[in-house]
Amino acid sequence: MTDAEAAPAPAIAKPLFLYALLYGGMTCIAGVLGSKQVALGPLAVEAGIFAFLLLVALSSAVARLYGELTAKRLVRFGFVPLVTAIGLSWLVIQLPTDEGMYEPAKEAFPIIVGQGWRLMAAGIIAYGASMSLNVYIFSRLASGASARFVPVAGAVASVLSQIVDTLIFITVAFYGTRELGPLILGQALAKVVLSVVLVPVLIALLVRLARSKWLAD
Repeated sequence: MTDAEAAPAPAIAKPLFLYALLYGGMTCIAGVLGSKQVALGPLAVEAGIFAFLLLVALSSAVARLYGELTAKRLVRFGFVPLVTAIGLSWLVIQLPTDEGMYEPAKEAFPIIVGQGWRLMAAGIIAYGASMSLNVYIFSRLASGASARFVPVAGAVASVLSQIVDTLIFITVAFYGTRELGPLILGQALAKVVLSVVLVPVLIALLVRLARSKWLAD
């Protein structure tokens, strides 16, 4: 038996392992969901925001449970599934299509999955900047705070980071091709409202779940 085989695997908390898996999945699916525009009363927003807000809540919950450094690592590791998913999507689109494929799907697939280089770059840059900012702001606000204030800190961090996300993504993706003002305003407003409504609840649920007997080590 080698030293590597004899050495015990490094311990990782079950909640952290579960949340890391979920986090990676959300980085991949957010872009696909973003192909659909949903109407929430007077608000119109890309459906990918739901996956992205879950990323925000997960990173904030991890920061609360395991510290800012671990949350920062989670964000950095999130680039791996994100870039891999983008690369695989591009590769699959380049491969020849089977003639027997369902006809409507032939046209729909590249529209839903495919993205131009500007959209890809915008998504990667916006993800890195906004998620890092979320972890930084949340950690500063929630440090030493009572449990009741944590959801508030999460909402504030999410609102600010989502505004930055919108500014970066819309500017990089659409500068010079369409008017940016109305697009930024509409997306930012929707993300702010959803951040206030959803993120505090999600953070509270994730923290409570991690501390419950269901995920006890």
